[in-house]
Amino acid sequence: MRMILATWLLVLVVAAPVSAEPRWPDQGWQVTPTSLSYDNLLEALQEAVEAEGMFVVTEAGPTVAAANRGITIPGNRVVGVFRNDYAVRILRLSVPAMIEAPMRFYVTENDDGSATLSWKTPTHLLEPYLDTAGEELETVGRELDTLFAAIAKRATEESE
Repeated sequence: MRMILATWLLVLVVAAPVSAEPRWPDQGWQVTPTSLSYDNLLEALQEAVEAEGMFVVTEAGPTVAAANRGITIPGNRVVGVFRNDYAVRILRLSVPAMIEAPMRFYVTENDDGSATLSWKTPTHLLEPYLDTAGEELETVGRELDTLFAAIAKRATEESE
């Protein structure tokens, strides 16, 4: 009897839909739900990055690769954004801090077809290196916070 109950419980757990409503970390993240579709938000983000004078230097996501394997998952893309002058400034202040570059935006598709734009703030990413790199690195982080917020505002303003 236990085996049958355990089997049914396992079936129910496996068959239960996975909620696409993620719980975002409380600290260091900015999360902006939008009314834009995943594809439209991704396109708006790429345009906003360019308009704010930054560059998309990496993109990665499991959605297309999963589809190629016959698996359907919601849209999910990490977009690395940076610029060389910031790389040079950070390297002069802290070689280890460059592991945080490029800094990333995260575009996720929601159950209702809308998409969310989220990112870890640059000041949050650079905070572990402030003990050795000091106030100048904090200044760079604040500048990047301003740029990332401007990119996000521009990318999501259509949905406001």
